[in-house]
Amino acid sequence: YFVDRPPIWEKMPTLANNRNIEVDQSVSQYTGGIIREEADLSDVSLGPNPLPELAHLVIGLESVGLQHSDFVTCCVLNKMMGGGGSFSAGGPGKGMYTRLYTNVLNRYHWMHSATAYNHAYSDSGLFCIHASAHPSHLGELTQVLTRELTAMAGQVGKEELERAKVQLQSMLLMNLERRPVVFEDIALQVLATGKRLQPDYYMELIKNVTADDIVRASGQMLRSKPSIAALGTLDRLPSLSDMEGALLDKNGQLPSKRRFMLFR
Repeated sequence: YFVDRPPIWEKMPTLANNRNIEVDQSVSQYTGGIIREEADLSDVSLGPNPLPELAHLVIGLESVGLQHSDFVTCCVLNKMMGGGGSFSAGGPGKGMYTRLYTNVLNRYHWMHSATAYNHAYSDSGLFCIHASAHPSHLGELTQVLTRELTAMAGQVGKEELERAKVQLQSMLLMNLERRPVVFEDIALQVLATGKRLQPDYYMELIKNVTADDIVRASGQMLRSKPSIAALGTLDRLPSLSDMEGALLDKNGQLPSKRRFMLFR
């Protein structure tokens, strides 16, 4: 469509796919579950400076699709959680005041990284936190993540909410200053929704997100089964049932931790 030369499959008919392929119109079904991959990551350095041995854990919850009314709310929540690596050169503009920085990375010296992600698709979504630490801290790392996930449905500070909304608005507008990103935005919106909405539309939606919206959307996600992926030396990874129990506890405590607290 964009060049004058004929396509290669007209020159070489053997490359053409003559089968009638029907478009898959089925709707994805979120199920949750766990994937564990044991791996020795103690010596993965490519250069002379050794990298620390890490175990990686992702805990995800069912989020919402692109056209859901809570899509923008989940985007604001993602900015509010934030995160990054244990070292970041920069100030507040790098997200140093987000929850995963103030509650996790600045508090636990053994935490190598912790970052929140919000993946939205046409019919569903996944909100998750990816974190890494030395395998000896995998149990504590799991506890920290379940606590932060359950805290999303708790009290939301006015200042942290407004900061997250402004960060999301500024990120959206700054990205759209680049023409290739504008082209990509047009294509993605048309593919996902059949039309393209102007940035002002999303600016207003972001502005109208309230603390009650965050708590409601978080509570809905916490009622889903978790999706968990773990990579590395996983001897100290809690069981799936323990992690599910922690996400149902209002304080995010793993069952073993709760038993310990009863007799303290």
